[in-house]
Parts: sequence; structure tokens; C-alpha cells
Amino acid sequence: GKTAITAVHTSGVHTMLIRFCRCPDAETLDKQLFKMGLFPASFTCPKTAFTFALLDDFILDNLECGTSAMNYYSKLKCITSSVFLHLVPDRYQELMRVARQWRQLKLLKWNGFCHERRDPKDGELALFCTTCPQPGINVAVPTKDDPSPKWLYTQSLVMDGNFKAEHLHPMHPEDEVWLTDGQCFMVARARYQVHLAISKDSAQRSECNNHRVVNQANTSMHKLEATGIGGCACARHGCFVPNSMVDFQKGERWVIHKVGGSA
Repeated sequence: GKTAITAVHTSGVHTMLIRFCRCPDAETLDKQLFKMGLFPASFTCPKTAFTFALLDDFILDNLECGTSAMNYYSKLKCITSSVFLHLVPDRYQELMRVARQWRQLKLLKWNGFCHERRDPKDGELALFCTTCPQPGINVAVPTKDDPSPKWLYTQSLVMDGNFKAEHLHPMHPEDEVWLTDGQCFMVARARYQVHLAISKDSAQRSECNNHRVVNQANTSMHKLEATGIGGCACARHGCFVPNSMVDFQKGERWVIHKVGGSA
């Protein structure tokens, strides 16, 4: 028989009756939805699906306009029914999860992993500055007999951090799933934790009246998983270096910048 599917599109939230193929050699339900341009919220028993056009529109809105998933879905509810908003199915949680999966698939596609079965290595899903010299990518690999000066192949990097990007400990850490752990700009989580475990840290007091960096390094962080974020960037163009960004644990610790700079 037919299956009722909640389809979310840029025109609103709709209910559709879909008759899936039940032939012996038929593909799974989620693959059938993918071929129709619908991304299912569940791969085993799909009841909700988002159109590819909506996911692209949400990612663009989130990037350029800073629209959160909650505000974006509130807009969809108003488009669906501006009077009876409470009657519109709530698929906010599903949108957040599917949008992350869609963004990861886009990264894999854009970086050439569409038809490859191997897992990306550290930093392979991020692009560095297209202007800075990268031997073998935008400049020829120098040889021993190359008369060109060495500064032509030199990269200038700077370190910077944001001390307002605090992150609380998750309530259910066992449910956390890392889709691109170490494959983009952030250092791999396991490698980072090993580095922090073997690194020594010394408390430092500032003689300044209110030096945020040093003072924050000595504050309690029992409720915070991260007190900020920092990394390396191209000094001339401001492009972040792939696999060089880390979370601050107690302000701006040198050991954190060391692992970020050596990534």
C-alpha cells in the first residue's frame, strides 16, 4: 500500500502518499527516496524526508545570513500555515541532523571523494589559501638546481584565537557523533587529547589589571568543555590552515597552539 511521508520543501511542510517499489529486486526505501531527490530522516523506516533544494537553501541561508535551524524551520511553519502554526508537524530536530549529513556529503563531493571508498585523511576536506605557495598544487615542486629564491616557496602563518566561543559539556556524550573528525580544519579529537595528556602546563599570572588571555587560563572550567577556539591562518590573506584549529581548554595555552601549529 501507500506510505504517508512528511515532505519538507522550501514551499512548506507537506504530507505525501508514496507507493514504494516492493519487487524482490527493489532497492531499499531510503535509496528510492534519494533517487526522487528526497533525503530521508531515517534510513530504516523513513517517515520524514527533506528535498535536496531545501537543504541547499538552508545551508546557504545559514552561511550568508546566519539563520539558525530553529528560525529557518519557524519560517517554513509560517509558509505552511500562518494561522495554525501548532498544526504543522515539528521536524526541527530532524532538520538539524539531516543538514549536518547533507553538508558532509557536499564536502566529500567537492573534494573528489564522490566515487572513492577510502576515508579522507586529516585535512583533506578543507582547502587552504589558493594564493600562498603550495608545491605540487599551485607551484612546481622545486628541484636542487632551481635558481629561484627560497622565499618564493615560503608560507607566512599567524596564530589567533577567539575567547568568547565557549562550549559546555554535552549532557549525553555517548550520543555525540563526529562526522569529520580531523578531516577539515579541526585537529583530530583523539590526537589532541593525547597531546594534552602528555603536555605540562604551568599557571601564569599577569601583571596587567585585566589581561583576558592569562586570567582566563587560570579560571575554573568544570562546566566548560572548551573556553575558546584558536588556530593558524595565512598571514597575508587570512585563510585558515587545514587541520590546525583546536579548542582552548584553559585560555591560550602554548601546548595547544603547538599542536595546532604542527598539524
